[in-house]
Amino acid sequence: MSTITTAVQAFINDEDGATAIEYGLIAALIAVAIVSSLKDVQAELKVLFQSVVDGLKS
Repeated sequence: MSTITTAVQAFINDEDGATAIEYGLIAALIAVAIVSSLKDVQAELKVLFQSVVDGLKS
């Protein structure tokens, strides 16, 4: 009976899953920050490439 109790106690004390979830949340927040910043960069890149195209046409 003590081995079952020990196994259950070890399972309850195991924090590896919680650590993985925390890393997943951090990665998701970083991804959201990157995507939101890329929207700003997209507009600037369109202007830059359009000026290059206009320069090549003239």
